[in-house]
Amino acid sequence: MPAEWAPHEAVWIGFPSSADAWGAPLQRAQQQIAAFANAVHASGQGERVHVIAGSAEAAEIAADLVDSGIHIEQRQIGDVWLRDTGCIIVKDGDRRIARNFGFNGWGGRYDYAGDRTIGAELAASAGFEMHKADWILEGGSIDVDGQGLAATTADCLLNPNRNPTLDKAAIETRLRDDLGIDRLLWLGDGLSNDHTDGHIDNLARFVSVNHILIPQGAGANDPNSAA
Repeated sequence: MPAEWAPHEAVWIGFPSSADAWGAPLQRAQQQIAAFANAVHASGQGERVHVIAGSAEAAEIAADLVDSGIHIEQRQIGDVWLRDTGCIIVKDGDRRIARNFGFNGWGGRYDYAGDRTIGAELAASAGFEMHKADWILEGGSIDVDGQGLAATTADCLLNPNRNPTLDKAAIETRLRDDLGIDRLLWLGDGLSNDHTDGHIDNLARFVSVNHILIPQGAGANDPNSAA
């Protein structure tokens, strides 16, 4: 599995489209995601930016907010977190393979139409060879350095609301087989009040090979100091 900073041709960005998911902040969220897409497009040195909108209305709003040259696609999506609902792209020699993992709404918390199918749909549209994995994994629950080292939290990957029949050893085996991860750093809890049950991308990120960046708690009374 390549690292976050590895060269890539394109990026998919989910566009807030559902009033049920976002409520009153929907318009502000749309403006902020559009600004993010514009920033990626401006600095991407030719990287293609695809904004995925969940309705015709949302696609029209996105078209008014994003720069020309950004591709807008209307597809059924629930929430915007394509890192979690989308496939994970891995390399096997010259082959690029989309690993399509199961998704259950972050442990059953949310059930939005399209979240379980958008990964396969996007991978197929891009022409990736696709392999279906028979267990649940969100992209935000792991982070990698591109050389076989990964970090995760037990809080999320060993949570019974994801894969209740898989123990730690089974998870490690599947990560090795599906993503080429041969070394795994297990952290304990994720951030306090995190509805993802402790995604590592909220807590620690690799910044280069064998180097990981973590935040520091704001004193002993910060509930996240222990994490």
